[in-house]
Amino acid sequence: MIEQQQNNPLHGLSLDTMLTELVAFYDWKILYAALRLECFNINPTMASCLKFFKKTEWARERVEGFYLYRFKRMPKGSSAQFELKPRERGFGDGIVPRKPEELTLELVAEMRAKATADYEAMKRNEGQGRPRYGKDKPRAQDGYAQNKRTNTNKPAPSQDPTNPWGK
Repeated sequence: MIEQQQNNPLHGLSLDTMLTELVAFYDWKILYAALRLECFNINPTMASCLKFFKKTEWARERVEGFYLYRFKRMPKGSSAQFELKPRERGFGDGIVPRKPEELTLELVAEMRAKATADYEAMKRNEGQGRPRYGKDKPRAQDGYAQNKRTNTNKPAPSQDPTNPWGK
């Protein structure tokens, strides 16, 4: 585990240091536009943000992911890696962080609009190849109803009164 963690830019990095680097390079407004966390919008201070991230695991993971993939510009991993928390992910030997990605409010808005359009297109295309259940299409019965025996396929009762199972 320690060998894997040595290839992770978050290994040994405190939340305070990470947040200080992000705020120094970007700004509270850009961080809010990119991450949509209210702690960056309403009276942002280092102390209040740190307190929020220490209490809220999902928000801390979002900031750590942003730090890895936008600030340090590490390569995206496999789907198995994305099931791990950002601090548990490892990167191959020789992969080093790059210069941070420059972000502006306009660029973040464009990226968000493109992501929304891509998501809507995916939703539209998703239903074209599969049957959809609704009022116009009959719904398949559940497994219990399909496996339920009818009178036509029940075994005949045994003729021996002492052995009702027929064995």
